[in-house]
Amino acid sequence: DIDGVGRKYHLELVLEDVLHKDSTVNCTAEVLYHLGNKNIAPDVQFTLEGELRNTDEADNIFYNRIKSLEKELVAENIPDSHGNVSPEMQPVHLLAWVASGYVIWQNSTENTKFQLAQIKRVKQVKRSDEYLEFDYMILLHEMVSQEIIPWQMTVLWHPQHGVQVTQDSRQPKHAPE
Repeated sequence: DIDGVGRKYHLELVLEDVLHKDSTVNCTAEVLYHLGNKNIAPDVQFTLEGELRNTDEADNIFYNRIKSLEKELVAENIPDSHGNVSPEMQPVHLLAWVASGYVIWQNSTENTKFQLAQIKRVKQVKRSDEYLEFDYMILLHEMVSQEIIPWQMTVLWHPQHGVQVTQDSRQPKHAPE
């Protein structure tokens, strides 16, 4: 406890590469949850010991595949009701997973535990620059309350510039699908 500021946690954990389960790195982090104001994202400072595998080749393959589509990508229910993600949708799912991490961080408190449950809908947005833009409607599972929360997020991505969530908003429970 830090008087008048909040509560700080010191964490030591092992990060596992999502694509290559045999690749791990040690991580230490300090997370500060601010007192009283739930509209302030926790402060996070972290250090990695080592590096995860480089994804440049896979990123470029996905980028070029999406850029070469004649019509913008549209998909629903990723993963499907059996938990399956088709190989061609795996990069779309991973992009949502990374972007939802930002949304989760920005909306976390000491009393929440969010997890991406499903992409209800994703639509690629046509752009005239080199970025790819996707409009996602995702479902976040709040593990403590067991609530399923619809959340809209707009994501920009380019393999050389990374992921940026440009807009996000919690949706009503019965948001139109």
